[in-house]
Amino acid sequence: MNDYVLAIDQGTTSSRAIVFDSSGSIVSTGQKEHEQIFPKAGWVEHDPHEIWKNVREVVGQALTTADLTHENIMAVGITNQRETAVVWDRTTGKAVYNAIVWQDTRTQKIIDRLGGDDGPDKYKATVGLPLATYFAGPKVMWILDNVDGAREKAEAGDLLMGTIDTWVLWNMTGGADGGVHVTDVTNASRTLLMDLKTLSWDESIAADMGIPLSMLPEIRSSAEVYGEGRRGGMLPGVPIAGILGDQQAATFGQACFEVGMAKNTYGTGNFMLMNTGTELVPSKNGLLTTVCYKIGDQDPVYALEGSIAVTGSLVQWLRDNLGLIKDAPEIEQLAASVDDNGGAYFVPAFSGLFAPHWRSDARGALVGLTRYVKAGHIARAVLEATAFQTAEVLEAMRADSGVELSELKVDGGMVANELLMQFQADILDVDVVRPKVAETTALGAAYAAGIAVGYWSGEQDVIDNWAEDKRWSAQMDEDERGRLMRTWKKAVSKTLDWVDDDTD
Repeated sequence: MNDYVLAIDQGTTSSRAIVFDSSGSIVSTGQKEHEQIFPKAGWVEHDPHEIWKNVREVVGQALTTADLTHENIMAVGITNQRETAVVWDRTTGKAVYNAIVWQDTRTQKIIDRLGGDDGPDKYKATVGLPLATYFAGPKVMWILDNVDGAREKAEAGDLLMGTIDTWVLWNMTGGADGGVHVTDVTNASRTLLMDLKTLSWDESIAADMGIPLSMLPEIRSSAEVYGEGRRGGMLPGVPIAGILGDQQAATFGQACFEVGMAKNTYGTGNFMLMNTGTELVPSKNGLLTTVCYKIGDQDPVYALEGSIAVTGSLVQWLRDNLGLIKDAPEIEQLAASVDDNGGAYFVPAFSGLFAPHWRSDARGALVGLTRYVKAGHIARAVLEATAFQTAEVLEAMRADSGVELSELKVDGGMVANELLMQFQADILDVDVVRPKVAETTALGAAYAAGIAVGYWSGEQDVIDNWAEDKRWSAQMDEDERGRLMRTWKKAVSKTLDWVDDDTD
């Protein structure tokens, strides 16, 4: 009997498989980290073959833990790190280069060249995005320009490209032996190549980037059957029926279906999305206009997004590079050992600043140091950096949308940190609400797949399943909030103009 839906969550640091029941509760999970490859300063890569191997392993783990087989799974949904780009050979299935990760900044000179006299907003009216190293299209352009023989193969029709959802789906459905080459509208909207109004590839932009149209996957909705698991695989014959980029998946899993509803995900980076309905809202304040989701033949729903590059990964950096903590949860205890940040502010512009600044020339800075500052203050500054960056994004969202949030739904690994959640409510002066099922990214992908095959009837089932776990309300007075934000913005100003023209 098909009792469950499986979600594959291919993230920046790990791959997970989660089995959900009809109430949206977790039945079992499997998880495995993959290597983070840093060939040069600012370069971030993943091995796509390691990712595909890990996906197969974690699906096996999740099924085995719950004593299930493919026969118990009604549908599979995929969610993924969005802008990370893979280029591979359609006949051999081999990637021609490592996946270039969304955090990677090597494409800055390509970005400058593409923008020319028009600057970073050259394509924004069409694609909703500024020209920035963040997005997938220029990463593909870099591979074609720098890997021997890649451009010739691409022009001969031998190469395919995609974000990670496309790579996983293609391999799940047969790979070189008939694999389905598809992406969904949410991932396509992160490439700099898709027209937001027509939901189709823009041929002129692809031509500007030198990307042959034959490389591009077919763009489909976020909830429909794309294909079935291949024979001999872990999920033979099971429909793969949902794809959502990770942040859109979290928005879906948080039941943000009404205009003006917003969620913030605290992961490797932070990503706040506000539902703007079927209306495209151009941003004048450094946000992205993106597709939120599209269910089957229904009209697309759009969103404003504020993307922050470094939040949870700053905690990892504190652990792995400085050794101040042994594991990530330990930071809360260390930060709680002091009453405030001691005047220290940490701006984690490791790969430039994303929303709302979009400054690739910025680099990280720890400022305001005195001899009074100790490890607890630095730990607190690390956590507060996440909240301050989120506050800047919310300011931009208010300006673009005219909506005053009554509450902010939150999810992701860092929401377990109660000190951070309280400070977030304080600095925003908005209630912060954590759901009972915090794995909203995987859950959103599961819901999309389940809705496509009739396991759930539609968005109302998602709303009915959502439940509040904990709420934090602001306790900080207005003067203190203003002082902290003013000093934070001063700290941000110290990170700018760091990278010179002769820096690779």
